[in-house]
Amino acid sequence: MSTPTGPASGLPVRMPRPRQSGRHRRPEPVAAPDGAPALVLAVPGTPSAAVRGLAEELVSIARSELPGLEAGIGFLEGDDQYPSLQAVLAGAAALRTERYELAKSLGREVSEPEGPVAVVVPLLAGPDSALITRIGEAVEAGGAAAELTDVLGPHPLLAEGLHVRLSEAGLARADRARLFTVATAADGIILGTVGGEEAVQAAGITGMLLAARLALPVMAAALDQEGSVAAIAEQLRAAGSTQLALAPYLVGPELPEGLLDAALKEADCATAEPLGSYPAIGKLVLSKYTTALGITPQPQGTPAR
Repeated sequence: MSTPTGPASGLPVRMPRPRQSGRHRRPEPVAAPDGAPALVLAVPGTPSAAVRGLAEELVSIARSELPGLEAGIGFLEGDDQYPSLQAVLAGAAALRTERYELAKSLGREVSEPEGPVAVVVPLLAGPDSALITRIGEAVEAGGAAAELTDVLGPHPLLAEGLHVRLSEAGLARADRARLFTVATAADGIILGTVGGEEAVQAAGITGMLLAARLALPVMAAALDQEGSVAAIAEQLRAAGSTQLALAPYLVGPELPEGLLDAALKEADCATAEPLGSYPAIGKLVLSKYTTALGITPQPQGTPAR
């Protein structure tokens, strides 16, 4: 489990800003309630240092939005180096029991813990029934009461993230309000996902939001279904698109190695990077957690009344 730590000796310390007064002062952000379940990020795919770094960055974003949040990272294919989802959930249950027993031994009046020890958020942009089933089985195998949320999408913030990734690759204008063009900009977007037909339908919803942002045709295809990407590329070209781009509707860890390269050969087009650690992903992870618990964090920068 991650816990807050102070700066190492000799490092500068960030001091709090003076508290503002008056009706326009910035309100204090809502903190996680005492004894709230931990947020556990369920990470699919093969673990690696890069995947762990991505997950840690997303957890850091969530904790910055909700002070006091306890969070952990559990890998669906965990090992001795990368903790499994089952192990992280068992650890969360043990920690809650330990705190309860300690409070009792100190003579404090405490109620016996109730409710889930953790809220598990799958690190998936869209539905993948095979992965979701495996995550659910891992939650049950953890032996702890935990609540499993839905996947992150469809959501307008994912369309925003896809737009940003396309613009970073030079495949779309960064700002739809500006009139300048990008020489390498695409005129048709293939939204690549994994998880079969259900995932394609869900991606199509975010695809409509992306199409509205770019004023371009966007069609979803399944990277893990042979011929799906080629068929969508053919449809877009038949409709008049001559310069296609593939936008992976994926966080990244859930993408099997080699699948994206194979899709690019099918479509014969350029690609953007997966969503990765785009800040909105961390905010969506937290949103799933707070919705499950009925917490409403105060948006930072909102004027107090």
